Amino acid sequence: MHILRRPRVDDAAAIHELVAAYDTDVIGSPDMTLDDIADELAEPGFDLDRDGWLAHDETGRLTGWAWACRVGDSDLVNIEVITRPGLPGLDDLRQELWRTVTARARELGAERGHDGVTLDIGIYRADQDKQSYAKEQGFEPGTSFHRMRADHTAPVEAPAPLPGLTLHTGEDEETRRAAHEVHQIGFAEHFGFISVDYDHWYERRQAMSVTDWSQLTLARIDGEPAGVLIGNNQFVPDEDCGYVATLAVHPRFRGRGLGRFLLRHAFAADASRGRKGTILHVDSNNTTPALGLYESAGMRRVLAIDVWRRRL
Repeated sequence: MHILRRPRVDDAAAIHELVAAYDTDVIGSPDMTLDDIADELAEPGFDLDRDGWLAHDETGRLTGWAWACRVGDSDLVNIEVITRPGLPGLDDLRQELWRTVTARARELGAERGHDGVTLDIGIYRADQDKQSYAKEQGFEPGTSFHRMRADHTAPVEAPAPLPGLTLHTGEDEETRRAAHEVHQIGFAEHFGFISVDYDHWYERRQAMSVTDWSQLTLARIDGEPAGVLIGNNQFVPDEDCGYVATLAVHPRFRGRGLGRFLLRHAFAADASRGRKGTILHVDSNNTTPALGLYESAGMRRVLAIDVWRRRL
């Protein structure tokens, strides 16, 4: 027997223990920190009373964690369902949690005036059981994200500046607004990307414990916003690595080596901070040849996460 209830902020430690057990079972080690879970629970737009569920067994042990989270005002809803590995008799719980998040996703779409809803779930490629279950539920492969890593065993030389290039950090609002615009335009054709206004963009990042606005770098060429690099501290606690959360180049400025420059800039900055490496995620079906760029810069693939999609 399993009891469902709503999550609370002070459940973060228990959720983290469950997620770490799942990650370790699938990929060999935890992949999220306690702060990552706390940030999930505090995600702007995520309603603890309507969008999340915890499952307990008779002993009070957490056996399941599931959520549905809207993406702006679009018809896209991200979902997750995790059950504790190694326990027998969890098939019924898994089915109940998948039904529950699917039903909530339908509600989230309807609340925003959409006739249908698109569900996305990210699944480690190593978790063939979960991928098979998603397929049984009507999901199809959407894209794949590769986690890339560059190791820094010595100081990294900063890249030579490009003609007309100036760099600006994100401590002031003017720079952040220009960075937001480049991000929205640069990612417009990417899988699953939903354009949001500046206030939503800023609120979401401001709510994350890993955000460090000094790690936002806006590149201007001849005074025009041309590219943006947004780093944060997501992988510092567990990997002692910097993280490139976003790297975008405005279409007008592509083909000039700006993306490579910003990547090397991130490497040099992370090395100067004493980080062991730099991590980023790249969509293997990216509309720009980003995967090849990262590999040619010395990054290697360390993890694959497939996104499965279902249209209701």
